[in-house]
Amino acid sequence: MSEALAAQRKIGFAVLLMLGATLCFAALDATSKHLSTSYPIPMLVWGRYSFHCLMMVIFLAPSMRFQLIATSRPVAQIVRALMLVGTTGFAMAGFSMMPLAESTAFLFVTPLVVVILSRWLLKETVMVGHWFAVIAGFSGALLIARPGGALNLQGIIWMSLAAGCYAIYQIQTRQLSPTENTVTMLFYTALIGTVSMTLAAPLYWGGPTPDWPDAALIASLGIYGGTGHLMLTRAFRYATASFLSPFLYAQLIWATLFGVILNSHMPDVFSVMGMLVIVTSSVSVAVLARSRQARLAPTT
Repeated sequence: MSEALAAQRKIGFAVLLMLGATLCFAALDATSKHLSTSYPIPMLVWGRYSFHCLMMVIFLAPSMRFQLIATSRPVAQIVRALMLVGTTGFAMAGFSMMPLAESTAFLFVTPLVVVILSRWLLKETVMVGHWFAVIAGFSGALLIARPGGALNLQGIIWMSLAAGCYAIYQIQTRQLSPTENTVTMLFYTALIGTVSMTLAAPLYWGGPTPDWPDAALIASLGIYGGTGHLMLTRAFRYATASFLSPFLYAQLIWATLFGVILNSHMPDVFSVMGMLVIVTSSVSVAVLARSRQARLAPTT
């Protein structure tokens, strides 16, 4: 009985971590959308990872030292980090062109892509019900991206690339979490993001010099991103990817609120319907996964 209670507490803690992570991600997206009107997207990506990395070096390197970079799978860490860099850059480009809530919803076909990839990368069994949920979820995305809707073709392409990168990032997070230190995984995303965007700086650096308020906003991107992904990575330690993925949709609520408050934009009826279809599809995937686990669990 005590083991069951402990398991429930871990699952509840994982859900809270996911909700906190989605709030951080929505704040990051809203801030980057505001800044993208004045500064190049790659500069914002650089700021998001550089300040994240700087904070970890200042606060964690003195105590952790070599443990901060110690890993048995450096190549996997680097690939995972590059997937997150791609997610950040593509998503920021999409957010700069489209309303916050609709573009966030389109990005969050990611859990459905995770279902598809988990068959090959995680060797998980995908049931017939999962495939129906995936088809329904992508139908919801098409409803949001319909002709005459709030999304344009270029923005949809950016968001599709972001969703693909993010799905691979989530799969790799699940693969690495059982053996790798959470803080180390977080540091690699910050380090690789900083190094890659710094090396590419000559290709994009330019434009106006940020004043102090904008510099603070650019620095906040690193705070939001670092905190959100620390919560996300820790959450995957306490529950499965198939169970946690639907809770990422809480970001839709935060994104809608930020869109209303900052941009006075409310999604139309068709976009809301598309969001509901995507959310329902992802929740059904989680329900199917939990039902299967319950059937396969040994009885005592």
